[in-house]
Amino acid sequence: MLLSGDIGGTKTLLGLFEPDGARPRPIATRVFGTLAYAELPSMIAELLHDTAVEPRTIVAACFGVAGPVINQSADLTNVPWRVDARQVARTFSLSRVTLLNDLQAMAYAVPVLKASEVHVLQEGDAVRGGNIALIAAGTGLGEALLHNLEGRFIPSPSEGGHADFPARTDREFALARDLIARYGRADVEHVISGRGLVNLHRATHREACEEEIDLEDPDAPAQISTAALARRCKGCVEALDMFVEAYGAEAGNMALRTVATGGVYIGGGIAPKILPALTTGAFMRAFREKPPLEAMLAAMPVRVILNAEAGLLGAAVYAGR
Repeated sequence: MLLSGDIGGTKTLLGLFEPDGARPRPIATRVFGTLAYAELPSMIAELLHDTAVEPRTIVAACFGVAGPVINQSADLTNVPWRVDARQVARTFSLSRVTLLNDLQAMAYAVPVLKASEVHVLQEGDAVRGGNIALIAAGTGLGEALLHNLEGRFIPSPSEGGHADFPARTDREFALARDLIARYGRADVEHVISGRGLVNLHRATHREACEEEIDLEDPDAPAQISTAALARRCKGCVEALDMFVEAYGAEAGNMALRTVATGGVYIGGGIAPKILPALTTGAFMRAFREKPPLEAMLAAMPVRVILNAEAGLLGAAVYAGR
């Protein structure tokens, strides 16, 4: 039995898997509200109790965490938690426990995804031996590289979501000034994330929102995108348009930094929910408009991951290895 987890700023997925070739087979999965628990072992204990699984049957465990992993421990970026692999191993008498950055964990799922689990934004023409880039907006923004080493993909983590926001237009420069005034600096996650949608809403609503969205509500990002997709509020439409263009531009930046001729994957919880906005052409225009390398970017396959449990699956893939 394999135990895997995808620990995010809003929710945590835990799962039990059976080894089954390159793609482990799920036995049981459960969603937890991250902030409803004080620490990871409490969640694991509840999962094992509810499934009547004995810890001694677990041969390996792997958890993707939203933050940098240093010496197999991590302070989560958007949650007041510290996760330590050694603590989990001691608590449940497990011999193999590994922590990975959450996007690094998701990257392990990319090579085993089925065609039905992705939506193609750009067919492209993957280069054999090329690298793959992964970017994912949710509560925060994550980025990872799948480095192609002689035909084998080796996922590598990144904290690129906290790099400086690269404004490209007058509208984005004005946004960057607003972010600097609010936070002291403007980073990419301040724009391309759930919190980013809230920041964009503030920037595009000089008057009251037609939807009267409470920006302190944890569900505000979903309300903003829903109002925008239904075109019920001009300010929300503008906020989502800015989000999509910034997301496409940063995906293109990631593709250039990693020379992702093997493809670019868009993960995270936001992309599948705003798929109609991602398919208007604005995302891909922002992705490709980077002279003098437009032709290289136009040849890269670009796909949205539709599997909501890709991070959990990737952690299980790693545990099975």
